[in-house]
Amino acid sequence: MYLSTVKSGTATGAPPTDKRPGLRGRFAAVSANVFALGAVSLVTDISSEMVTAVLPLYLVLGLQLSPLAYGAIDGVYTGATALLRLAGGYLADRMHRRKLVAGIGYGMSAVAKLGLLAAGRATGAIGLVIAADRAGKGLRTAPRDALITLSTPPHALGRAFGVHRTMDSIGAFLGPLVALGVLAAAAQSYDAVFVTSFCVAAIGVLLLALFVRDHRGTLPAKPGASPVRLRDAATLLAEAPVRRLVLAACLLGLATIGDGFLYLMLQRREEVSTVWFPLLAAGTSLGYLLVATPMGILADRVGRLPVLLGGYTALAVTYLLVFGPFGGWPLLVLTLGLYGVFYAATDGVLMALAGPVLPERLRTTGIALIQTGQALSYLVSSVLFGLAWTLWGPQAASRVAAAAVLVAIAVTVALLRTRATTRPAVPTQPTE
Repeated sequence: MYLSTVKSGTATGAPPTDKRPGLRGRFAAVSANVFALGAVSLVTDISSEMVTAVLPLYLVLGLQLSPLAYGAIDGVYTGATALLRLAGGYLADRMHRRKLVAGIGYGMSAVAKLGLLAAGRATGAIGLVIAADRAGKGLRTAPRDALITLSTPPHALGRAFGVHRTMDSIGAFLGPLVALGVLAAAAQSYDAVFVTSFCVAAIGVLLLALFVRDHRGTLPAKPGASPVRLRDAATLLAEAPVRRLVLAACLLGLATIGDGFLYLMLQRREEVSTVWFPLLAAGTSLGYLLVATPMGILADRVGRLPVLLGGYTALAVTYLLVFGPFGGWPLLVLTLGLYGVFYAATDGVLMALAGPVLPERLRTTGIALIQTGQALSYLVSSVLFGLAWTLWGPQAASRVAAAAVLVAIAVTVALLRTRATTRPAVPTQPTE
């Protein structure tokens, strides 16, 4: 019963109660800190999506990189930050400065935008800049998600992550639109996009500094208590519940290909103009933001594992539809909508699933451990999918990817379902 059943007050220090919270209490459980973190993510995603929405097309069509080379770049620069994610999580727990570590990550990503001005068309330089941006993301993600779990009562983790991911995806939706507007106003100058992206990212760092509160723990530290050590962090994997969850996250990550590959396949299938290519990412983000909060609420009501597995089922269907029996705008609407549902049902829900399993003093480290496993799996997945595309073509590669998702779902059920309840424990009184 380890995935959903928690003792009352384990994550928040709330007293045990015996009634369900009312409707007002359920929404009051989403704290101001969660909304502040959502605002930071919204602004930051506008900045990052301004740049990343056009990179797949630029690298493959502009610089003539092969699908295998693109897969290597996409995977390596995501996977290369895996250990930094773990280091960031450990340092945040050891220093009890989750906000500070997250702020450093947001700052790194902001500065990286200026690096694109100097990179020009040099592939190596672009790679280094992307690596710096991803490093910043790797450093900030676990502390941010840990702050969400520590600012929310256990019964409301699904809706808290749903609200945060909704705000995050609003930024992801607006980013490509802002980029198109800047390009139109600046005579197609990409330098103007990069400068604007930096300015927006700087606003996100300012919002974090002014409005996000750190979390120093629900109980005061005991006099003479030792700080978190590497040995303590290593004990997380000694616990079967955590080990099973990390393994499941790695398998699911291994079956997930990069967004850029999906958009490139749609672009080739439907001959989407390069001018409108960034709107494919905006379509996914629109689907994500429309259902992220409902998915979080549903996860709290019916169980987080069923919602998570439903999201990966939507991913498998998406891969099959790319080269399915119909095309045109129905194909684009359905695939991008399902892709958004996949993200809404998996991203925050997985973190909500992990929250009750992890002890508070190692919460950030544990979340980083899960995200590190996914990042390393993503590295392997991107390279393998690029290789499959090169050898067999995009249609066969997409079908293999769909089959891999279904296998990962089956193994995840075997790993987690026997030890998970279908409903999370619900305290009976709202907590602050």
